[in-house]
Amino acid sequence: MILVVDDTPANIDIIIEILGDIDEVAVALDGEDALDILSEESPDLVLLDIMMPGIDGYEVCRRMKENPDWKNIPVIFLSGNDQAAEKEKGMALGAVDYLIKPIDPALVIEKVKTYLPS
Repeated sequence: MILVVDDTPANIDIIIEILGDIDEVAVALDGEDALDILSEESPDLVLLDIMMPGIDGYEVCRRMKENPDWKNIPVIFLSGNDQAAEKEKGMALGAVDYLIKPIDPALVIEKVKTYLPS
């Protein structure tokens, strides 16, 4: 299962359309929802927006990497911010990748297939 976390429903719809039949998808509209889903489910991969109200994506990733049950779940950040410092921050927190919005569907599929456990 892939957990998609984004506060913009249109972005979630695009990602679900891109993922097609790759895997089951769960959706969270903010960081709090994401943490709730993580406590109930065990996704194989998380696609995580950064800029969200309340708990942002960086904090969700930090909490995931501190939790023994979640620390090995790959995180791919999705962000409209293409500054190198932001990407470095995401990678330092333990993300496996950082993709810039608007997202390239072929790149998303490639990255998901790379990091989704087989």
